[in-house]
Amino acid sequence: MILPPLRPPGLEQIGPLRLASASPRRLELLRQLGLEPEVFPLDLDETRRPGETPYDYCVRMAQTKAEKGFAPGIMACLGADTVVTKDGRVFGKPEHAARARQTLNELAGGSHQVLTAVTVAAGARPHLRTRVSTTDVWMKKATTRELDAYIATGEPMDKAGAYGIQGLGAFLIERIHGSYTGVVGLPLFETVALLQWAKNLYLEGSNIAA
Repeated sequence: MILPPLRPPGLEQIGPLRLASASPRRLELLRQLGLEPEVFPLDLDETRRPGETPYDYCVRMAQTKAEKGFAPGIMACLGADTVVTKDGRVFGKPEHAARARQTLNELAGGSHQVLTAVTVAAGARPHLRTRVSTTDVWMKKATTRELDAYIATGEPMDKAGAYGIQGLGAFLIERIHGSYTGVVGLPLFETVALLQWAKNLYLEGSNIAA
């Protein structure tokens, strides 16, 4: 007898789901919920607009991913975007080792914020609904030797802020206040709430207002 996957209450009858992201971390977090979405990466211009706040930028990118990834026949498309910010600056994925070192030195010895916006597109139009997780992260002041060793692993190179809290980069993090999974890249509390809304919209024939 094959048992159905274990899922949080409210997600038992979830329909076809698409993840508009190539992030293995987001996929793994959805699998933690018992979900196996279609992975649908998008090639988008992720340039931050002049004067755009980190929050607005994060929300815009999540909404763009969800909307562009949606297609008829699926229950919902999930888009997410994670921004590491400090003093109004955004720290993206480093282009090279020197940039990774610069980013880590700027974040070290104090706090910064990690914003992750999650948008779900569902229904005939589709409707969009977004939630944002904001987490304060305190990073220790690492030694030059520690940073050399960490950067040499290659882990910082595909991470916003040049560190991965779920990987080796955890040794840099003193504490957080907020969502751990939000820092990883997909806040599960907010994601489950959005998917429950999308499921109801799907099952009731798109009669629920966005």
